Amino acid sequence: MAGDYDFDDDDHKESATGGSRKEFDCPGCNANNPVDDGYGDGDELRCNYCGCEYKVTVNAEGRVKFKEI
Repeated sequence: MAGDYDFDDDDHKESATGGSRKEFDCPGCNANNPVDDGYGDGDELRCNYCGCEYKVTVNAEGRVKFKEI
């Protein structure tokens, strides 16, 4: 199932000055995935549970979008 997933994840919002997020909820299976090194705009992530891979986009307001790759 390919598509874009748009999340307004209030628990993981970062300041306007930047910073990386440390976990994400998989749009495919809802599993919570810790990310040791953090992630930000342009990174690619893989769910540790279902194996789906996503490209991360963060807009100017800090909203995170996952696109399945």
